[in-house]
Amino acid sequence: MRQPRSIRFHLSVVFIFFFLLMFFLGMLSIARLRDFNNVSADIADVWLPNTRVLGDINNYTSDFRAAEGNNLLSSGAAESNAIEREMIELDRAISQAQGSYERIRHDAEEAALYSRFRERWNDYRAVVNQMLESLRSGRRAEAVATYRTTSHVAYDAASDALGQLTQHAVENAQRAASRVAVAYQDARWLIGIAMAFAGVLVVAALIYVSRSISSPLLRLAGYMHRLAANDTDIEIRDTERGDEIGEMARAAVVFRNNAIELMVTQRGLAQQASMLEEKLAAERHLTQLQRNFVSMASHEFRTPLTIIDGHAQRLNKLKDRIGVDEIVTRASKIRAAVLRMTHLIDNLLTSTRLVESGAGLYFHPQEIDLRELVHDVCQFHRECSTGSTVVEELGDRGLRMVGDPKLLSQVFDNLLSNAIKYSPGGGVVRITSRAEEGWLVVTVEDHGIGIPAADLGRLFERYFRGSNVSGIVGTGVGLNLVKMVIDLHGGDIAVESQEGQGSRFTVRLPIKPPPRTDRPPSVEMIAELRAAEERVGAVQG
Repeated sequence: MRQPRSIRFHLSVVFIFFFLLMFFLGMLSIARLRDFNNVSADIADVWLPNTRVLGDINNYTSDFRAAEGNNLLSSGAAESNAIEREMIELDRAISQAQGSYERIRHDAEEAALYSRFRERWNDYRAVVNQMLESLRSGRRAEAVATYRTTSHVAYDAASDALGQLTQHAVENAQRAASRVAVAYQDARWLIGIAMAFAGVLVVAALIYVSRSISSPLLRLAGYMHRLAANDTDIEIRDTERGDEIGEMARAAVVFRNNAIELMVTQRGLAQQASMLEEKLAAERHLTQLQRNFVSMASHEFRTPLTIIDGHAQRLNKLKDRIGVDEIVTRASKIRAAVLRMTHLIDNLLTSTRLVESGAGLYFHPQEIDLRELVHDVCQFHRECSTGSTVVEELGDRGLRMVGDPKLLSQVFDNLLSNAIKYSPGGGVVRITSRAEEGWLVVTVEDHGIGIPAADLGRLFERYFRGSNVSGIVGTGVGLNLVKMVIDLHGGDIAVESQEGQGSRFTVRLPIKPPPRTDRPPSVEMIAELRAAEERVGAVQG
């Protein structure tokens, strides 16, 4: 569709205007040059030849007068004849010069002056002829008198007329030269003014092109670069224009809107992809947990069950001849295996409850004596692990605090169990306690296999086990449960260990735990808890 205000139309107008401007300047220059050429032609064709011819006439007439005088002073007939021939040549030259002058264009005044000169010169020539006749007749005295009187007066009259003519020609030549200078100055001023006007118009045209065409195009290019860089927070101008730039601006608006819609779509797809990735990761994690749980359960439960079954069969076979001491020994081993299974089940159940269902349902803080709680745990492990030495340094005073006794018992039970388990050969395990300002500190220290430095960062991850514990039974749940319970009480735990030299776990618990911010359990949480209990109950069965 052709648009009357298109850029092509505007540029065509600008170029036509420039063409007309250049045509006008050219015609003006030609006109001024024509005037200058006319004046120059007058000088070249009229005044320069006129001045030259008049100069020749002045020279020839002067020479003729001198030849006239020389003739009077001649000493002989030969000299006089020679002078007369010279006079004849000069007269012929004067006649030729007059003919040349007459062929030149003259004004009326100049023609009148020339006619006057010619009449005076003819009068003078007549007198000269009379003088020459007298001289030839031997009347030298009469000839001399004529030269001094009548010839002198006639020559002066002709010379004055020629002088007036020459003066008039010189004045006209000067006026013509002045006209040339004036024409040159006028032409220069007019051309200069025209060039200045053309320069102003060119600057105006450049400003118009820059503001109306170049700047909007550069602005649109900037918009497109920003849109290409996904920067859609821009306001596109010039959409109201009715030319090609307006079309481009409106197209850029459409492109921006499409880019915004595309970005929104991409963000939605990215969010959906992220959600799917998270769900997939959760499914993978759940699958891995289930595999770990099945593997752990099949390994950890099989060992104590084998022990129980073996001792039970031994007792059954030797029931008639077995002694009391051996019954007590085997019953103790059966009990230790049962306690081991109970300990394992408690850890799994508590960890599952805290992780999957939240702590609000199972965290029941009350005032307790931490010293007695730790002492009971130590006494329990002395009974179960007769080959190990547990040293208590708990002091004589009670350590009162507010906490969940069941969860804290599992904390120190796990720490003591690990210290004994990872101290081969029945090493010494030392547990100490002290009170600080607002805190109770319990330290469990052993001299066992220690923990590699590379494993310290992941020590409290669920199901993680150190790289140097192969061959030692374990689930990787205990320390994760310890960390959750201590965090639940608002405390912290620190580990110091060197591989091959033992480990030290330091537990710091506040005397009063922080306020609970747990939400009440939802129906979904209770359902997940029951499902977890059923899985553990199935393993126990």
